[in-house]
Amino acid sequence: MQTLNDIPLFADMDARLAERYARNCFWKDYDPHELIIDTDDESQDVRFILSGLVRIIHRIAVGKEVILGEMSAGDFFGEIAAIDGNSRSANATTLTRSRICIMPRNVFMEILEVAPQVNRAVLRVLTQRVRSLNVRLAEHSFLQAKHRLYSELLRLSKPRPGHDEQRSISPPPIQRELAERIGSRREVVSRELNNLEREGVVEKTRGALVIKNVDELQRRISEGWEH
Repeated sequence: MQTLNDIPLFADMDARLAERYARNCFWKDYDPHELIIDTDDESQDVRFILSGLVRIIHRIAVGKEVILGEMSAGDFFGEIAAIDGNSRSANATTLTRSRICIMPRNVFMEILEVAPQVNRAVLRVLTQRVRSLNVRLAEHSFLQAKHRLYSELLRLSKPRPGHDEQRSISPPPIQRELAERIGSRREVVSRELNNLEREGVVEKTRGALVIKNVDELQRRISEGWEH
């Protein structure tokens, strides 16, 4: 039987407590692109990712979607419904084969009461998520779509090995998904990416989208805030 100590949030929990609470949890394997929870899911369990990659999407009634981000091993989701007892606020779908620990709401809430270190860790995660959402809200309120795209490209990118001043996104992002991340249309993303490539700011390679001029992208974002 797996133990909760395998999950980063509970790594420092007393081993006996971790083993006891693990008996009330379920471990499940998911195939790629499999729905984990949807907004109409009435459960209030918390999910902990042991391996794999999960995408979180906010879907509104008219059918539009906004990609809130991806989560990987060590991350967790579903805690909002567990804490306030209300319905789900987002959809979660696997991008790769994933293994997930499903913790019932009553177990999660009891752990928060008996393990102060876990309680504080959850508060830190929630605070970080609020800060991130505040940034995105400000971007959607004050930045044009092209500037939101620049910001998203930087968020998705990582340092490019062997090129100290460049960053890259691998595999290259899908234009439709970029549009869903920034609340815009695919045509807008396509046009702006083509402009960036023509101007030498980015370069499309076989396995990545390379940001060749990070400073220029940051300058354009700053310019967007000023207007």
